Amino acid sequence: MVSQEVPGLSRCLGEAHTSDEFSTSCDEVLNPSNVIKPEASAVMAKADLKPKSIRHAKNWSDEVENLYRFQQAGYRDEFEYKQVKQVDTVECWPETGFVKKLQRRDNTYYYYNKQRECEDKEVHKVKVYVY
Repeated sequence: MVSQEVPGLSRCLGEAHTSDEFSTSCDEVLNPSNVIKPEASAVMAKADLKPKSIRHAKNWSDEVENLYRFQQAGYRDEFEYKQVKQVDTVECWPETGFVKKLQRRDNTYYYYNKQRECEDKEVHKVKVYVY
């Protein structure tokens, strides 16, 4: 199955980057194609994006771990969380990239550990949405 990334959707996951990887020149910063227009981001935030398909996870991975955390808090995934809570970023652990804290719909918070929390017996319950 081929999954499609949602444009503008940032991920918590990733490797630690060195400061050299983020160096940019003035030309790159001032390039109009690199600038995100407020109209475009507002349209993305308001877009009622529905998943095209769904499958259940079979094996644990970093992505499945974060989906488990979002679904425990009552959201499909990171995209729905950002859409409902109107936030740009999700607080993540820098060491592992896992979600650190989520606010539920009733405004209570879930706090998560740095280590894996989705046990092997829970993996098959995680839903992976394809957009």
